[in-house]
Amino acid sequence: MHRLLLLSSLWLLVAPPASSIFQRPTGSPAPPRLQYLLEPLHAAVHTQRGATATLPCVLRALPRNYRVKWSKVEPANYRESIIIITNGLYHKNYGPLSPRVRLRHSHRYDASLTITDVALEDEGRYRCQLVNGLEDESVSLTLHLEGVVFPYQPSNGRYKFNYHEAKRACEQQDSRLATYQQLYKAWTEGLDWCNAGWILDGTVHYPIINSREPCGGRLLLPGVRTYGARDKQKDRFDAFCFTSALQGSQVYFIRGHLNFKEAGQACRNHGAAIAKVGQLYSAWKFSQLDRCDGGWLADGSVRYPITTPRERCGGLPDPGVRSFGFPSKELRTYGTYCFVGK
Repeated sequence: MHRLLLLSSLWLLVAPPASSIFQRPTGSPAPPRLQYLLEPLHAAVHTQRGATATLPCVLRALPRNYRVKWSKVEPANYRESIIIITNGLYHKNYGPLSPRVRLRHSHRYDASLTITDVALEDEGRYRCQLVNGLEDESVSLTLHLEGVVFPYQPSNGRYKFNYHEAKRACEQQDSRLATYQQLYKAWTEGLDWCNAGWILDGTVHYPIINSREPCGGRLLLPGVRTYGARDKQKDRFDAFCFTSALQGSQVYFIRGHLNFKEAGQACRNHGAAIAKVGQLYSAWKFSQLDRCDGGWLADGSVRYPITTPRERCGGLPDPGVRSFGFPSKELRTYGTYCFVGK
């Protein structure tokens, strides 16, 4: 009995005050603050050129004073371009996307961004940022267009483009300079090209499936070889262009023995235009256009798309768009590929 009383007395002497038992120890982490932005279920939104796409951004609660800012990370210079800012009641659009973007706003917590008539240059990474005093949050999403990458060089031979000329050449062929991710994906799907070309970020690469002497040697493993960043004004290479399917469009062939001028007129007689290189690649990739006939294109080249390889159509084992180069525009030897848009 005396021992129990002694132990009780010792406990009263060493035990902390009752109130301090429930206090958070000094230096322990604070309880987590509320996360306002919901993480998207999918980090990438897949769409087609000409379609309408929505990038989700939803709040779980509305702070007292807040803004939501949408921006796009530009792959050519890694800068963010503001697209739209809203405070929940009013919004303002910015930049070249301004005419084609709006907030979905299907409920009061919805700040999702809708892009209409999606264009090639819309592909990339977007950021939805909640501006809320010192407690800013953001989520990132990628808008992805299914497309095809193709190498391009002008009529006067290889390695003639500086960066700006390569960018303009792709745009003239209904495409744009490819990103590294697009080029890499094209390599995994079989793109094999020994000539180095510009891509959108100003670096130069070439994709190799079959290692060989003129392309870095037989001992190097297959891969996307790189020259790194080059002088955009002085250095000259080919271009790697990216194009995508366009909803409601069609490429078709007109048979005949036409020179270049007659080829253009034949398409116009059918209410169409002579096809561009990017449009032929798109029809080959997404509409499985397969013709053994060489036809004029808008840049003065003659090409034909092969989906099912066969001996009498070039004899190459893989599908692709074959090229006869840039023959004399006076030759009455070929038909023409025409393009009808939506």
